[in-house]
Amino acid sequence: MQLGMIGLGRMGANIVRRISRDGHTAVVYDVDQGSVAELEKEGAVGASSLEDFVAKLDVPRAAWVMIPAALTDQVVDELGALMESDDIVIDGGNSWFKDTQRREQRLTAKGMNFFGVGVSGGEDGARFGPALMPGGKKDAYP
Repeated sequence: MQLGMIGLGRMGANIVRRISRDGHTAVVYDVDQGSVAELEKEGAVGASSLEDFVAKLDVPRAAWVMIPAALTDQVVDELGALMESDDIVIDGGNSWFKDTQRREQRLTAKGMNFFGVGVSGGEDGARFGPALMPGGKKDAYP
């Protein structure tokens, strides 16, 4: 499986390390290209922009957004413009549920799939198995 991760702070970077350790492929992007370079050394595929990120994802694309809530709308809107029907956007930033519902409505209107995923467990959870609480269309979950 391939997963894209936008936001390579403590949680995002450690989730990438965990899925990579389990044999999955990760495409990574962060505005801090040093964080991208660090994960490239560990086997991730780095991207230099959102456009490059989307281009490196296999169709149907799965992009996990793990950034501060204040930036999520902008990034989700940019992804929505770059991605296509049946692609998946995962908001793991524990946003306010009304914001999550609004983002889901915008993306599902384009035929995309959206999951709001609460993440718990801190840095250790990201490395060893966080508690994930996904919400979205049941048929897109697998």
